[in-house]
Amino acid sequence: MDTIHTLSELLKNSGCHYQIFDLGRRIKTISNQTFADIELGQQPYPYPMQRKAHLAIAYWNEAKQPWIWFLKFELDERGLLKQTDVGNFIKYVLEAMGTRLNQEMNEDQQQKLANNPYTFKPAEEKMAVFHSQIRATLDLTCSQYYEHAQHYFSGGLGWDKWQTVGLQGITDMCARLGQEENGVMVRNALKHLPNEPLYATLGALEHVDIKDKLASRIAELARIEMDSQNPDLFLLSAYARALAGADTSLSAPIIDAILAHPRLSHQEVLIGIAGRCWHLLANAETAEQFLLRLAQTGNQALFNQLFADLVMLPELRMVLLPLLHSSPSPELANALLKLQQATKA
Repeated sequence: MDTIHTLSELLKNSGCHYQIFDLGRRIKTISNQTFADIELGQQPYPYPMQRKAHLAIAYWNEAKQPWIWFLKFELDERGLLKQTDVGNFIKYVLEAMGTRLNQEMNEDQQQKLANNPYTFKPAEEKMAVFHSQIRATLDLTCSQYYEHAQHYFSGGLGWDKWQTVGLQGITDMCARLGQEENGVMVRNALKHLPNEPLYATLGALEHVDIKDKLASRIAELARIEMDSQNPDLFLLSAYARALAGADTSLSAPIIDAILAHPRLSHQEVLIGIAGRCWHLLANAETAEQFLLRLAQTGNQALFNQLFADLVMLPELRMVLLPLLHSSPSPELANALLKLQQATKA
């Protein structure tokens, strides 16, 4: 048998269907061809976080019951996967399972495969969203909490009766916004939801693409929060992040409106924008305004961390690097100078 050098080869040879997801920032699919190119070092990893690729690889046979690997790989300074790490993980897989990935593993095999440095466990909220998304992708049944969540979001239970609504039911609805009026129910419910289910819903929406009507409702609620005398900045951050999958014509004005006001540009809000709405920073003016607000927090360590993280994103690199050599505002220039000094130290 020929030596297997990439996960793509391993998955193809197994005769399984498979789908790659990024789990670092938003849960986003990566096409099989793009992932194959990434593995060959032909392009950088598209969504790095803290110089790592956080991946979920789901693969399935005809029975459509998916097996999932959650993997974390270091990236080099160019954002490329380190091929030795991928090769090492493949060795673990081959030792534990052989090349027949579409077979159930016994306990000994599971233990062997789990005992490697590349697997990680996503946060509980992200895991719930991911499981809902993969089940929706494969057209599998929803969790036992789905219908109860629908009943609640229709207003049928009473908005104060949220304690019995499971997070998995909410993520199931958000993964199926185009089905069974789920999108309409979520949109209509947003104005009524108490804090706990509201945050859970907005957190699930961060990871899906949303239609204009729902995005407009979230944008409207964000503006109401911005205009209030004492805006809840944590809620504003949640609204901003929930717009990550909206059309930019609806999300960009909200981000720009937040960045226009120092009092709204709390570091919690800025972290949310960097983590979920980074694509809006591809606009050079928005990027510069974002970095200025970040500098104005006075938290140089956070500035250094977020700049280093964002500059690794291929779509932002050539937007952010020129700022190091331009003459922005004195506050931003000072923060950038300290960043460069810290890098050289």
